[in-house]
Amino acid sequence: MNTSNQTSQQLLESVWQSLQKKDIRQAINSSNQLSRNFPDFAPGWHAASHVAQLIKQPQPALVAIERALKLKPGNIDWQLHRVGCLLMCGDNKAGSESLLALLGKSSGYSPAQLSGLAFLCNRLDLHEEAARLYQNLIRLEPKNSGHWYNLASIQRFQGEIGQAESSLAKAIAFNPGDFEAYELRSDLRKQTKTSNHVSELQNLLDSGIEMPAGEVRICYALAKELEDIGDSESSFKALARGANLRRKHINYSIENDVETIDAIISTFSATRLATPGEGCQTGEPIFIIGLPRTGTTLAERTLASHSEVFAAGELNNFAMRMMQQVRKKTGTQNLSRQALVKKSAELDSKDLGQAYLDSTRPLTGHSPHFVDKMPLNFLYAGLIHMALPQARIIHMVRNPMDSCYAIYKRLFQDAYPWSYDLDEIAAYFLAYRRLMAHWDEAMPGVIYRLAYEDLVTDPENTARELLRFCSLPWQPQCLRFDENKAATTTASASQVRQPVYTSSVQRWRDYKQQLAPLAAKLRDGGIQID
Repeated sequence: MNTSNQTSQQLLESVWQSLQKKDIRQAINSSNQLSRNFPDFAPGWHAASHVAQLIKQPQPALVAIERALKLKPGNIDWQLHRVGCLLMCGDNKAGSESLLALLGKSSGYSPAQLSGLAFLCNRLDLHEEAARLYQNLIRLEPKNSGHWYNLASIQRFQGEIGQAESSLAKAIAFNPGDFEAYELRSDLRKQTKTSNHVSELQNLLDSGIEMPAGEVRICYALAKELEDIGDSESSFKALARGANLRRKHINYSIENDVETIDAIISTFSATRLATPGEGCQTGEPIFIIGLPRTGTTLAERTLASHSEVFAAGELNNFAMRMMQQVRKKTGTQNLSRQALVKKSAELDSKDLGQAYLDSTRPLTGHSPHFVDKMPLNFLYAGLIHMALPQARIIHMVRNPMDSCYAIYKRLFQDAYPWSYDLDEIAAYFLAYRRLMAHWDEAMPGVIYRLAYEDLVTDPENTARELLRFCSLPWQPQCLRFDENKAATTTASASQVRQPVYTSSVQRWRDYKQQLAPLAAKLRDGGIQID
């Protein structure tokens, strides 16, 4: 028995050590051996769940952690991990139920467990509960900069900008190397010539930052503050420095994305879309699609100020349910993106639509309509229409140069790897435009085109037309979205707390010389700049 226990422990240590060294192959081998030889060893299943999660296999990750909890049901850390697996599988309903059960008995949790609980609350848009947990953590560990940063993030979501700035000041004071805190602080409000952090940020860069990711964040923060105070030339230099460094550390090929978009165009032809099948007959969802930084949050807040509409945020549910159903058909075989696109066109549209709707519960379902503003759903507009023929689809557009520059100056967390190089931005923008033109031709009248410029220069008439498209009666509070107290978790969380402003229209002209190569590539691709 001792030898057996020692062997299982050695394999377990091998899994964790391999994960720490990022030796995924060895971690998988040790994990498989552990599960096969010691099926009653609960920590082995817990480790196996982490391995499966890391290689983006959510269902096996969930199965493994449930095996662990069956053997050792009282482990709180594993229960928290299970909630994360449920969310990764897109089962928000079960995840919410499990999380609420854990919230009800959180009084005896360790700080690490409270932190994990708060993180999961935040993921499920339970922002008040998450804020309360972080405040409790701060009382327990007042000098922990991470707690102050996380509290600031939630305060920003909730529109508590002053409180967020104070919390970030605490985070930076306790950890001057928390570069995320500097970046978020710069983004909270428009900086002024008399109130900014330009000197502090420049000094950080001049003194040298060891970690590239930290340098990138400070470059973006400095670029934003310099733009705020009107120093366009210095702003673009800082931005280009940060973007070039960020791109240097990303393994990415723009050709793969362009080829995928072309495969979508050829697969979802007008003929294929003319016979979509029955689909799920619900008018609940309203999709807002397009590129990021085009005003999707502004459109969402306008709609969500209506009494019959709930803002569900940027949901990845449609893509996840689509992939799950494709995997059911293909099993574990490794398919190319183009092959996956072709398989997605063969799915049962009704089942896909219902699976998507179910996956949004319990976040949705309490209002007649909800808004899903995941911009990248523009890739699936044809499949969305097949699966949910009564859903409204709104395409948010913006001046091409303003759109591309706004994307370039935003440091995204994980998505949009093409956004750090102007040539790649141009290539992706042209592919996106080709796809949207295809959708409009293949599905005439299905997608509503909404211009950012119209929404900010003529908000009432534009909002009235938007509500009319969504078959919603006019409500004047839709013009007062800045008074909407609901949380927003997007990159525009600070801006949407302000009334409509037009200062971002034609902003790209402040950088006309620096952006000239981008403008030339767009013009060569047939895009009208003005």
